[in-house]
Amino acid sequence: MKWLLFLTVMAMFTSKSFAKVQTRDVDYKDGKVELQGYLAYDDSTTAKRPGVLIFHEWKGPSSYERSRAEQLAQMGYVAFVADVYGKGMRLTNMDEYRAESTKYKSDRPLTRERARAALDTLRQQPMVDPQRIAAIGFCFGGMVALELARSGADVAGVVTFHGALDSPKPEDARNIKGKVLVLHGADDPTMKPEVITAFQDEMRNAGVDWQFVSYGGAVHSFSNPASGSDKSKGAAYDEKAARRSWEAMAVFFKEIFGS
Repeated sequence: MKWLLFLTVMAMFTSKSFAKVQTRDVDYKDGKVELQGYLAYDDSTTAKRPGVLIFHEWKGPSSYERSRAEQLAQMGYVAFVADVYGKGMRLTNMDEYRAESTKYKSDRPLTRERARAALDTLRQQPMVDPQRIAAIGFCFGGMVALELARSGADVAGVVTFHGALDSPKPEDARNIKGKVLVLHGADDPTMKPEVITAFQDEMRNAGVDWQFVSYGGAVHSFSNPASGSDKSKGAAYDEKAARRSWEAMAVFFKEIFGS
């Protein structure tokens, strides 16, 4: 009976918590290119609060990034899932994922334009404190978040989850204004040791305030349950790494934003 009462109370608490979170699609543009992001925020307060920009995996915006936005909204942030690829573009297979993501990886100025368009859109939301913005990215999105920082954008911090770290212009790290947190799978086969070394040298040489956290046993895409559990494929969900990395991000946000 006590256990049933506990579950009932928890269900009521959870439903109330979720009821505060409002979500909606937001249309915006990069020049003439139409894009569609996803906004999540807690409407129980009218106070301005920090905004968090979310950059998607190579598949494009999905339910995974939307769920992360809703989590961030519950934590007190205004979260916005950016659309790098374009409104209505939904990819369906590995060849399409690879082709579209390579397009932006090969054209960093274009990547920065798309990231800036999303940043401007988030800043324009009336509940956002435009002076307190961070960006996070998953896999491909980690590269996008870093390129936003390398462009000199006024963001307080950037967090990458199993993100691509390479840069064709490492000297651009001198433009980074905020802090950088990299959350990495120690056994990620997609990230060669020389790329990690080059990234760390890039941050070090530019005098960036950076952190690099490796999670033992974790491979690529460790934060996404949809990645499955077969680590032999090089990409798999890791519950411990997912939980620890999200907690590390939360601590990082408290540092850059305050309580």
